[in-house]
Amino acid sequence: MSGIISAEPFNTYFPQTRGNTTWQGFVTAIYEVGAIFILTFGDWLGRRRAIMLGGIVMILGVIIQVSPIYGYHATAQFIVGRTVTGVGNGINTSTIPTYQAECSKTTNRGLLICIEGGVIAFGTLIAYWIDFGASYGPDNLTWRFPIAFQCVFGLIISCFMLWLPESPRWLLTKDRHEDAETVIAALHGWERKSPETQLTISVIMDSIHAAGHHGGVTPFSTLFGGGKTQHCRRMLLGASSQFFQQLGGCNAVIYFFPILFETSIGQSHSMSLLLGGINMIVYSIFATTSWFIIERVGRRKLFLWGSVGQCLSMVLVFACLIPGSPPAAKGAAVGLFTYIAFFGATWLPLPWLYPAEVNPIKTRAKANAVSTCSNWLFNFLIVMITPVMISGIGWGTYLFFAILNALFIPCIWIFYPETAGRSLEEIDIIFAKGYCENMSYVKAAKELPKLEETDIDRMAKEYGFIKDNEEVGQRRGLTGGKRA
Repeated sequence: MSGIISAEPFNTYFPQTRGNTTWQGFVTAIYEVGAIFILTFGDWLGRRRAIMLGGIVMILGVIIQVSPIYGYHATAQFIVGRTVTGVGNGINTSTIPTYQAECSKTTNRGLLICIEGGVIAFGTLIAYWIDFGASYGPDNLTWRFPIAFQCVFGLIISCFMLWLPESPRWLLTKDRHEDAETVIAALHGWERKSPETQLTISVIMDSIHAAGHHGGVTPFSTLFGGGKTQHCRRMLLGASSQFFQQLGGCNAVIYFFPILFETSIGQSHSMSLLLGGINMIVYSIFATTSWFIIERVGRRKLFLWGSVGQCLSMVLVFACLIPGSPPAAKGAAVGLFTYIAFFGATWLPLPWLYPAEVNPIKTRAKANAVSTCSNWLFNFLIVMITPVMISGIGWGTYLFFAILNALFIPCIWIFYPETAGRSLEEIDIIFAKGYCENMSYVKAAKELPKLEETDIDRMAKEYGFIKDNEEVGQRRGLTGGKRA
């Protein structure tokens, strides 16, 4: 919407948006409200079918957006379409990271989800340049084609999932042991009845048992549990990473980059669109850097480095805007570019990875949905207030975001345990260790050595997750389980 919302043809077709920053913010941000409807799909339908549904809902929303007729409540229809598309995207953004985390190996889980984050940047890059190219076409093309192009990606998501397997961890929570065995063997290149396959299933089943999952749909009350599993703490860690991402000001830059250049720096609309496209190239390039460092550097350090870089970039922007002169404003442009570079390399992928890792299998789908809700709802807040803040307090907008980024640093340092190089079941052990030994979970993560699957099984018993007689029952269930 960044190149569309302030374009003359769009403002003519939807006159409420002309020169009205509140309406511009609302029409852009209403997309995020759809996220409140996403809380149940991952557990209810399964990861695979939920993703396909999300793609179909997005396509439906796009059709509603591009088909309004001028003079017949066009703006109202456009808002409904934006909301429906937001529902579809909310389903996908809450489910896809969970699906990837549950199907990935420990050694490449972070890389795969960071690639997803990088793809977000490339999608934004495509959107910006389509907006720029369409701005030279007929009036209807300038806004209908960029919005309609979303259907291509919705079709790709929905169609390609037909050939991909269901999450083995979700299958095991539904007692579909034979299906899970087939998927695990295929993902790792093992035989179905091999010792490696059976040990992996055993460890996952121990984790399911430890989390108290007994099949069916997890009630929302489970998200607020404590004890050895620390459901509530882990949900809050994941959700905080998502709304920190938004409060850091990323979408104040991404959504409104052309408007920021027009109003704050004084460029023409065409030049602002061009600079926005260049900024997205920088964004995409730096988004790929996390692919190579995520497992080496770890999550905590990237969170911290990103917060520092974003804070200093916002300081540069507001400091250069204070004089109000064109030469100083060019320094603000540099700050916007460095901000998006730091964001792309760190805070873009990490909040999609961290909730999928840190939450246990029982609450993973719902906790990840809550995290995604927090992302989209704070996205709504920031996108809604940014145009108003820029017109009201000018450079104070960027000072506000600089302060927020600075506040993230102590929160991450104190509360965020490292999850790099850990299996999802190892992370359960970290929280059990912190709870049982009354230590900070950050310290527990540092002290716990990397575990093999046999060690995870042993420590699950040590912390009282599973007893020997229960283990025997589970082994029998694995060998005798039938498809649901």
